Amino acid sequence: MQATPRPVRILVAKVGLDGHDRGAKVIATALRDAGMEVIYTGLRQTPDMVVATALQEDVDAIGISILSGAHNTVFPKIIQLMKDKGIDDVLLTGGGIIPEEDIAHLQSLGVGKIFHPGTPTTGIASYINEWVALHRR
Repeated sequence: MQATPRPVRILVAKVGLDGHDRGAKVIATALRDAGMEVIYTGLRQTPDMVVATALQEDVDAIGISILSGAHNTVFPKIIQLMKDKGIDDVLLTGGGIIPEEDIAHLQSLGVGKIFHPGTPTTGIASYINEWVALHRR
């Protein structure tokens, strides 16, 4: 008898002083409804807290919701912490108000797709599921 594969586990986080969490909660609920196990950190997390929680929860993906304009600080810091901790098989993705020219830079550092407001949640779930199926041990 084959073991049933575990569902994708994703950490959804709000980093910094950005207090707008409605979008993060909508995404967390949509990913849960798509069959994922969702760990939602709540507001005012630091990059260190996000990576520590990702390790503790053994997640397949981290999704950062950011509207504060701090994306060029937050994502590189999380990527560096992930590298420092040897987390090389976890997707770092996210969404929010991020200019196209900054998205290209973030992706060159190792960040996955960045989703803008209004992106269908089914597309986000599909992307995460496909990435995890291809990259996760």
